[in-house]
Amino acid sequence: MPNIKPISDLRNYTEVLKETSEGAPVFLTKNGRGEYVILDMKDYDKMKATLTLMSELEKGERSAREEGWLSADEVEKALGLI
Repeated sequence: MPNIKPISDLRNYTEVLKETSEGAPVFLTKNGRGEYVILDMKDYDKMKATLTLMSELEKGERSAREEGWLSADEVEKALGLI
């Protein structure tokens, strides 16, 4: 169950921060609508790494579609495995 709090709870931010842990962000609302998220630093780093990986995979996919795919033999040769 998501931990959702009004932004006014930040007046006592130490209590809000105590409720934030890895895998358990705190969602803050402003005027009854979702506005902010407080994340554990490990979760933030994982999310950033995931976005970077997905971006690089998308670049590779686009390159392969435009320039053609390599065969397994071509990959092994490029890596010096054969």
